[in-house]
Amino acid sequence: MAEYIWLIPFFPALGFLINGLFGAWMSKRAIAWIACLAVLMSFLASFGVFLEFLDLPAEARIYEINLYNWIAAGELSVPIGFRIDALSLVMSLTVSGVAFLIHVYSIGYMEHDPGFRRFFVELNLFVFMMLTLVTGSNMLLMFVGWEGVGLSSYLLIGFWYEKDSASNAGKKAFIVNRIGDFGFLLGIFLLFLSLGAHGVWTLNFGEIQQHAHLLNGSLVGIITFLFFVGAMGKSAQIPLYVWLPDAMEGPTPVSSLIHAATMVTAGVYMIARLNFLYSMSPETMMIVAVIGVLTAFFAATIGFAQYDIKKVLAYSTISQLGYMFVAVGVGAYAAGIFHLMTHAFFKGLLFLGAGSVMHAMSGELDLRKMGGLRKKIPITYWTFLIACLAIAGIPGFSGFFSKDEILWKAFSSVNGHLLIWGLGALTAGMTAFYMFRLFFGIFHGECRASEEVKKHIHESPHVMTVPLMILAFLAVVGGYVGIPHVLGGSNLFEHFLAPVLGGAHQSAAASSPGFGLLSSAWASSAEASHETSLEIMLMVLSVIIALIGIAIAYILYIRNTGLPGKFTAAFPGLFKVVHNKYYVDEFYDFVFVRGLLRLGDLLLKVVDIGIIEGIVNGLGSLNQWAGSQLRKIETGIVQQYALGIIIGAIVVVGYIVFSPVF
Repeated sequence: MAEYIWLIPFFPALGFLINGLFGAWMSKRAIAWIACLAVLMSFLASFGVFLEFLDLPAEARIYEINLYNWIAAGELSVPIGFRIDALSLVMSLTVSGVAFLIHVYSIGYMEHDPGFRRFFVELNLFVFMMLTLVTGSNMLLMFVGWEGVGLSSYLLIGFWYEKDSASNAGKKAFIVNRIGDFGFLLGIFLLFLSLGAHGVWTLNFGEIQQHAHLLNGSLVGIITFLFFVGAMGKSAQIPLYVWLPDAMEGPTPVSSLIHAATMVTAGVYMIARLNFLYSMSPETMMIVAVIGVLTAFFAATIGFAQYDIKKVLAYSTISQLGYMFVAVGVGAYAAGIFHLMTHAFFKGLLFLGAGSVMHAMSGELDLRKMGGLRKKIPITYWTFLIACLAIAGIPGFSGFFSKDEILWKAFSSVNGHLLIWGLGALTAGMTAFYMFRLFFGIFHGECRASEEVKKHIHESPHVMTVPLMILAFLAVVGGYVGIPHVLGGSNLFEHFLAPVLGGAHQSAAASSPGFGLLSSAWASSAEASHETSLEIMLMVLSVIIALIGIAIAYILYIRNTGLPGKFTAAFPGLFKVVHNKYYVDEFYDFVFVRGLLRLGDLLLKVVDIGIIEGIVNGLGSLNQWAGSQLRKIETGIVQQYALGIIIGAIVVVGYIVFSPVF
């Protein structure tokens, strides 16, 4: 089975080609069947390899296959090759499984859209590129998938290109990602040349890991930081996060696909894939962890004051991605991938649930015009509740296990720090608050919709609700593969990833100065002992913080609904700043967009017109002036010409006679 791993990305590519080339002559039903079956076959191929791998010993669970030599130029040789190991299998199963459910959901959601065929063509292309990214055996093939999901996201975000807001959002996502991708590409170049200086010309992941010891620490720090710049753009971290909220302009299934299990998790996957390099650079890991926790906290604060339900979920995605970067930043790579997987379940469910709400509310997105939908759309209600409990980290739901694992590693590892844990735990409480603010605002209280909208409120069709129920099931049970030792489990998920990520956390912790200069004695004790009682205490504390967040949301939006209005009236300036997302977009527009335009205008006037055209036009004017002066000696009088010849002859003869050379 492992010899056919190339089928995992092949099936979505085949669906893309069939619907793209022949879809114009096919019915919507046929297009949907082909698109969905393509992704389902990809999932089944991944699952078949997974079952086969379970029968192998842990050390044998790495397999590569090269189809043909893609690039051969000098010392560079890059094959079209695929790598299957525990990490790529987890990503393939997660991406293809969640993507299949989103494809099925899209049949009902996009049923009446005139761009139905184009939507599924682009959706299949997106899945193909993402699977290429996670199964490619070398950096260059990963980069093809990396750029491919960027292109696909541009097409899908701007799907309704007739709207300026949608087309602008697509361009914004594409441009911001190009900024990060430039750093990623520089990292590839530097890594290739640095290994080449030691006679190792390769971009293969296995060979890079085998020869990583040839690189010195400072060089690895530069390389890994450049890769992280790419991750900032692709995974929406400070300062390159601004594209993701605007990506809500795309259809809701697109938001679910991009923000749940695919494109935005590419940066986390990349760092986990290159864990052997990042573990050699504690300084870069520190940067990753700090940027991650600051992004998590910052995005959570913005989620407090948003009324667009998809924007709330978008900032929630940015925040949860920050958690994942905290995990990989402190060396807990398996915990980061664990949260990536559980996040795919509950965040995919949240976005599809939001789409179901929009379907019931005639496309309405404003939270202030909702309420009281609990009994009218019960399936959406219960599945949305499960997703909110999971993302809040309530025990028994998948998010609890992965979130707690990250917080514990952030506290206990040498790369961790008490402040990172504290900010992460506070963010967990904030997440619980704004998610239940969203939940109570949609489903509880009085319905604030117009009478016309109220008449048409209804539950979504089965083709939309069945994926919701499957994702709700996964949002509950998905975390049980990673039950920690402290709760009586063996963390099967971490053991499964051990052949790829095993030992990375320990080596990073052993070699890293981490944040030791600021660590408290309590944190140092936790790093040394990892006492069970301390882990349980921190787990209980994080749950209490989450429950406090839910309780505050209940008080403000169920028991005393007038309090939020009083708060915003008391602090109008603060609310305005947060509601307008701290004016970061406006700042970027003023400094970078308008600044570059002003710089371009300056270069046009000074360099182009003033210098370049000045020199060209000056030379032309000089030639014209010289010609006009020379014209004066062309009088047409023979006597003057004869006189000139005589004078010239005298000068030549005089030079010959009196010159010492002669």
